[in-house]
Amino acid sequence: MELIPSLQFLKLNELPSAWVDAAWDFEFTEIEPLDATIEEELSGSGEKAFRRLYQSLLPYAAEEPPAGRESVWAQLGESGVSSRALVAALSFFVLRGKAKASSGQQRVSGLQAASLYLLLLGIPGSIANQVFHQVLFDTCSDLASHCWPQDSGKKRKKDGPKSSQAEGKRSKPHRRGNEEMEVDEEEEEEEEEVHLSGQDLMKVREAVVLLVQSLLRLLQKFPLKDKPQSASNCAQIFSKLIYFEPVGGELSFAAAREISKLKSIPELAFYGLRLLCSPSHGDEKESLRRVFHRLLYVILMMNKGDRGKPSLLVPSQAVLAARDQAVHFVCHTVEELEELALPFLQILLQHICFQMVEKSEYRSHGAQAVGTLTAQMACGDYTSFIKWLFNYSRHSKMVYRLFSVDVAMVLLERPERSAEERLSPELLPFLPHSFLIQSLLFGRRADASPTVRGHALACLAQCLELPSLNATRAVHNLFSATGTHTVLEGEITEGTLGQQTQKTFRTLAFRTVEISSSSSSSGCEGAKENLALLMQRVADPKTNVRKSALQALVGLLKHDVIPMSSENLSRLSERSRDPALSVKKKALQCLGELLTAKPDSGLVQRAWLQGVVPAVVDSESSVQEKALEALEEVLLGRVKQRSAQRHMDAAERLTWDLLGLLCHECQNLSRYFSRAFSIWSKQNKFTPALVSSLISHTEAEHAAGAWLLLSKVVGSSPKLSCGKILDAWDRMLRSKDVNVTTCCHILCVMGDIAQHLNDDTKSRIIDDLMSWLKSFSQSLEVISAGVETLFQLGRSEDIQQTQAFMNQHCGELVSVCETHLSGIILSENGAQNLNQELMVKQLHTLGVASLHCPARVSKRTVLLVESVLTAQGARLPGAEELPASLPLSQFRANCLPTKVRAHGVITLGKLCLQHEDLTQKYLPVFSRELELGSEVAVRNNVVVIMCDLCVRYTNMVDRYIPNISACLRDNEPVIRKQTLIMLTNLLQEEFVKWKGSLFFCFMAVLVDPVPDIASLCEYCLVHLLLKKNPTMFSQHFIECIFHFNSYSKHKTYNKFPQTDREKVQFSLKGAQHREKRFRIYRFLLEHFTDAQRFNVTSKINQTVLACFADEELPLDSDGADILAETFSILSLKEMKLQATPAGGAAAEEPEEENMATMAKAVLQAAHKKVVSQVQKKAFIENTIPIIIALKSLLEQRRSPVLRDLMSYLQVTMQDYRCEVKELFAGDEQLAAELEFNLQTIDKEREEREKREEREKREERELEQQLSGCGLRDNQPATPGSVRGSPARPRLLPPAGFTTPQPPLLSARLAHAARRKSLPLPLSVRSRQSEHGFSLEGSVMPKGGVNDRAISTPKGVNLNLTFGEGVSAIFSDRGTSPAGESSVLNVLSHDQQAAGPRQWNVQSPLRQKKRQTRN
Repeated sequence: MELIPSLQFLKLNELPSAWVDAAWDFEFTEIEPLDATIEEELSGSGEKAFRRLYQSLLPYAAEEPPAGRESVWAQLGESGVSSRALVAALSFFVLRGKAKASSGQQRVSGLQAASLYLLLLGIPGSIANQVFHQVLFDTCSDLASHCWPQDSGKKRKKDGPKSSQAEGKRSKPHRRGNEEMEVDEEEEEEEEEVHLSGQDLMKVREAVVLLVQSLLRLLQKFPLKDKPQSASNCAQIFSKLIYFEPVGGELSFAAAREISKLKSIPELAFYGLRLLCSPSHGDEKESLRRVFHRLLYVILMMNKGDRGKPSLLVPSQAVLAARDQAVHFVCHTVEELEELALPFLQILLQHICFQMVEKSEYRSHGAQAVGTLTAQMACGDYTSFIKWLFNYSRHSKMVYRLFSVDVAMVLLERPERSAEERLSPELLPFLPHSFLIQSLLFGRRADASPTVRGHALACLAQCLELPSLNATRAVHNLFSATGTHTVLEGEITEGTLGQQTQKTFRTLAFRTVEISSSSSSSGCEGAKENLALLMQRVADPKTNVRKSALQALVGLLKHDVIPMSSENLSRLSERSRDPALSVKKKALQCLGELLTAKPDSGLVQRAWLQGVVPAVVDSESSVQEKALEALEEVLLGRVKQRSAQRHMDAAERLTWDLLGLLCHECQNLSRYFSRAFSIWSKQNKFTPALVSSLISHTEAEHAAGAWLLLSKVVGSSPKLSCGKILDAWDRMLRSKDVNVTTCCHILCVMGDIAQHLNDDTKSRIIDDLMSWLKSFSQSLEVISAGVETLFQLGRSEDIQQTQAFMNQHCGELVSVCETHLSGIILSENGAQNLNQELMVKQLHTLGVASLHCPARVSKRTVLLVESVLTAQGARLPGAEELPASLPLSQFRANCLPTKVRAHGVITLGKLCLQHEDLTQKYLPVFSRELELGSEVAVRNNVVVIMCDLCVRYTNMVDRYIPNISACLRDNEPVIRKQTLIMLTNLLQEEFVKWKGSLFFCFMAVLVDPVPDIASLCEYCLVHLLLKKNPTMFSQHFIECIFHFNSYSKHKTYNKFPQTDREKVQFSLKGAQHREKRFRIYRFLLEHFTDAQRFNVTSKINQTVLACFADEELPLDSDGADILAETFSILSLKEMKLQATPAGGAAAEEPEEENMATMAKAVLQAAHKKVVSQVQKKAFIENTIPIIIALKSLLEQRRSPVLRDLMSYLQVTMQDYRCEVKELFAGDEQLAAELEFNLQTIDKEREEREKREEREKREERELEQQLSGCGLRDNQPATPGSVRGSPARPRLLPPAGFTTPQPPLLSARLAHAARRKSLPLPLSVRSRQSEHGFSLEGSVMPKGGVNDRAISTPKGVNLNLTFGEGVSAIFSDRGTSPAGESSVLNVLSHDQQAAGPRQWNVQSPLRQKKRQTRN
């Protein structure tokens, strides 16, 4: 095919020379318009013309040009065709196809023209003929990205803000960067893109393949050694082409391949990246750095342009596939180049870690990539990376610590490596999996971030499920009292590697990222301490941490790492009542997992019941449903028909074991259990088959559980066989040792089946039951159940007939009880041979029966019960009425035991419930008994009776509520607890209102000497009562100040009536009770809203401070105490508005599951600003005038309260330090005093911190010198053991391989840091190189790069920080000066670089003497 004829369609001879020169002058960035005729002819050029020309030029670009032909350049010269004109003509098509508004044909022509240009560059002589132009070469190479529709780019742009949200408050600079990036993209996309048809897209795709093939052919022959910018652009182009289209199957990355056979564009792109690593395109190290740098963002699933920060890509299937291909390409390159590529693999891994984002999906894929890449490392390189990762895991940035946990978990899933002989002893401790578990995972258990804490604990639980025995053994060592502890890291609660304070974004250089070990471990902790810390995490303030801790706890229990004790299991069951919904669900799930793993453990069964059964009455419907589902599956779904030929399986045995526990040890759960059955009955869960199966088990050894279920389900069954039930009834009557619980269940079943019995059977059962009850041989529970069964047997549709039946039979019981009691009380010697248990049963039977037949209760019966409580032998006929002014215990001495009298009170209360006149008569007696009675059981029952009467006769009992509430300060804990529970129930049902001193009585219980009672009171107030009345705390707060100080001179507060006894009981006046008062104040303030805090503060100013300033309240001793306490309250941190936290201390890292949206974050910021302005305005207008007046008054009186006023101002003015003179313009002296005091406080704090730091440093140096005096068999110290490494040798060589231990700390400092769960002070951590921040431990062991990250003159000290605050780190335009170090040493603030460490071994005694002389 002839060359010159193929060029005719370009009209090269007709192109004006001025136009050609202009195209070259404009650097091919734009073109001048052509003559309309010529442009029309050029535009009409078809694909065939370009293809024909390409085929004509292709032989000349081959490695062996065709023999016997002239060169292309000679043919062009002979034909008078200028190479400049040819290049200009091709640029015409290229630039036109690059435009967004270009048509499909124009794009295809542009791509083909670009392919021709690249083909021309590959023909020998192109450089001599000046065909190469840098700008046109880059434009042609990157034309594919302009011609192919960029739909995915818009998706990436939308995802930009989401990535910044995921990083929480720390990523605000990222959000700003995203907004700027989006603006730029929107400006570029203002021109609407043309829609292409499917056929056009196919043609464009074929043209893109031809373009990439041409670029690859060029790279095979055309060296870019002297064109580093072009090489960098090519690497960027190929990295973008990886996403071009999906690829089926795995790609092959073989080096020598025929380009024409590569049809997949991603495959062509990877081939191009491999070509760029060849020596012909520059230094292989620099080429590898360039290629790995581009692949870094593919692996991170980010889009990185020429400038600005990278943005996250939507993790679609195509993006994930490209990531996997990039990882495999890196692995293939490392296998092929080996030693040359290993240092850059280390750098790649470090940058994957340092550029990771917080989103869980990206972290997961990133960790998988790190795990795959580390598999290519030799043992020494792998341990070096683990050492670097250990230091990285303690970085101050939360996402880094979080990602280190992900990486550790992925590495644990891979087989554990065995040590090589040439491995350095310094790196040996980093090799085993135990180091990853104990230092990287468990080391984050006390992290400052709740997200990291929770994730570390969740991963710790997963470690027990790994197939590796070494991993399981490492977890055992953490919690086993006898195992070898190999914990390297102690209570490090936050990263300590510098603060990211710079906000301007810069690209992080693709260099070695060095991290020094700036904080050391705190030694081995005992198994008990580790377990105790885990239990603290179970009750962590953060929801996700509690969930993860529960999962970890269950894993430890399932695998027998920690003992299956009641204490450990109770933590699980308690979390089923957690305030957070997700934690409650997690606790139920964990209990189910544990029961499945340990079905035969009685402790686990009990814990499961205590956690799941109460959840059926949970306030959240989803928790109720989950609990009901678990109970139905375990207790109902596994009941099968009993058969002598069939043995029960494990699941069925578990069911009967749980039912047995409910019948005996867990009877307190019966109320919740009954609620579950009431729900199931509405859902028709009880089938006849279930009832039949239960009846078949009534004669088995587990009959108690069968009767329990029968008592719940029989009432909902329409048809059943009563034969076996009646037989069981007869056996129970004949037996003398029937279990009380089983007996009650049988009686309940008898009552439920009454409707299925005929009259004869009913009559027989009633006679048997009456005889049984009149024998008084059963327990109190059975008597109550028997009377209830009697009611069920006599119930009919006619109410009068039912009442007549109860009057007959219950009246008979009342008469029998009355006769027996008369024989004891009226007989002179009746009390001498008293059967206490029998009399209690008779009183109980009388009370229960009287509730069903109030008409059969005579005055004689009432007086008999009254006589039980008063005097023995009193004459009942004509006896005088009981004086209402005297308590029961003030009558003539009674010989009856306290137990009988206590049951007599309950019986009298039941009589009062049915007779209003009796209630009115005995209420004064009950109230006096509460005040003056001495018997605990009697007073306790009086509280119960009075609260029950309040439900029936609310108005009548209301006046006695102060008498009941006074029991909250009773001397007996049981009475205080009973009163608290009963009053809380009445307040919940609104039978009692918050009137008088009731609220303050509850507040006094908050400081009860018994912690359980105080905790119960807090629960009742916060979770039960505050929800019904959210303003309850704020309404009573100010009055608490006056009430608990017994101050009654205010005209409004503390004016409700109180007896002298109540004032003494509930007074917390005096310095000795100050801590209790402030405990109450803090509790109330913690549950305030910001609006309530603001309103209460304003009200305190108006009603307390203003009254003293206006001298409405006297400044006597009591007034001074009130005023001083008020200032102390206003200074509390709980009084500060939460919307305006001081500085950054309150800016906690948000949990990943609770990330606020960007709109919400903006609203919160605006809200904080508005609240701050309102607070400042109120302070200026309302508070400052009062404060100035009060200060003047206190100065005149020379009152000591002035000191409290100044302390309050010092605390308050911390937020307005720069505005003191402006705010206190009316009192210049006060402003000057405040400024001076604030400055003094700052100086004292700084001096104190310096002094503490100096003392700790001296103590640390002394300890290090002492530790340096030990001998280790004359072994030389390794450099890594001196500084910068967590692996420090012990004084005595351990036996075998163990994890190295940290530098020794003083017992006092280590214990204090561990107790407070705070990071050890910087001065107590590992010794740094003259306080330098050199990042030792991550220097590449082999093949280090010889270029510095920043070209900085030697001798100049820079203070740099990690993150994106480093400017101009990576330059694509050339290499850095040779011969300089490639390690970026990062120094902390105010620290200077130091030379080599000098040995300074001195006697500790001599040093101590020198310090003493100084």
